[in-house]
Amino acid sequence: MSTAPPTLALVTGPEELRAERAVDSVVEAVRASEADAEVVRVHPATYQAGELMVHASPSLFGGWTVIVVHDLDEADDALVQDLGTYLEQPADGVTLVVLHKSGNRGKRVLDALRKGGARVVEAKAVKTERDKHEFVMGEFKQARRKITADAAGALVLAVGKDLRELASACEQLIRDVEGMVETEDVTTYYGEKVETTGFRVADAALSGDEATAMALLRHAMLGGLDPVPIVAVLAMQLRQVGKVATAGRGSSAQLARDLGMAPWQVDAARRSSQSWDGARLGAAIQAVAQADVDVKGGIRTEAAVRSPEHAVERAVLEVCRLARG
Repeated sequence: MSTAPPTLALVTGPEELRAERAVDSVVEAVRASEADAEVVRVHPATYQAGELMVHASPSLFGGWTVIVVHDLDEADDALVQDLGTYLEQPADGVTLVVLHKSGNRGKRVLDALRKGGARVVEAKAVKTERDKHEFVMGEFKQARRKITADAAGALVLAVGKDLRELASACEQLIRDVEGMVETEDVTTYYGEKVETTGFRVADAALSGDEATAMALLRHAMLGGLDPVPIVAVLAMQLRQVGKVATAGRGSSAQLARDLGMAPWQVDAARRSSQSWDGARLGAAIQAVAQADVDVKGGIRTEAAVRSPEHAVERAVLEVCRLARG
């Protein structure tokens, strides 16, 4: 027995990828019972008064229509009014999907959709490292696969600037790697990314492993990677160790919420903090701050700073030395 397709749906929030997926899920649900359903998209910038009613009118050939109204929050009065009129008496054989990023524009339509029993999907923004980490874990959970917290963190560092790229990376690892996805798998696929290299250099430096840190760094430099983001990752790792070291006790999840970090970052910072005290951590932060100035072309007061590459090498060596006490 087939299930009747949804007739109203509301997608709220600014995250485009999540909004697109929500629309796709509604269309899929409609086509489960109406395989030939037509999808019509309405955009505020090109909307003409009465256009919605034309799309909702019964076709001479019958069939179901999915009308997707984009960006209600940017709609003019004509579209808002037509939506309100339509919702007073929805048409048969039509599924209306409305997307609304934020704000009060079109609030009457939003209220009418909710009152009418619309399927509501939130497309929450993905901004912080914690948000991105949770996104990765969610992608793997949905695919019924597992990834370690450290591997998810490395993936976020490697490709987390763009959510679509992050989603694509998750899809590739799910498709190509068997069993649990580990940090080594992320490194195999995305190890040449500057952020991933910086993460590995910082991890080795904060643990005092000079040989590994310098080997990774020099390999990156020979490959032509810019030292600026490597220094940025090193500085971030040190700041996180300082935050966690002074935050007191609490679960990883609790500290993550309080400090604006992901739980895996709290765990990593806790492990690193065992090798550090306040004085040495402060000295390391100062060394990396100076390297940040040097690699960005700041005023160099010492003749020993010959190049950005030399500046970041010197900072990594100093962090390693301080980590060993």
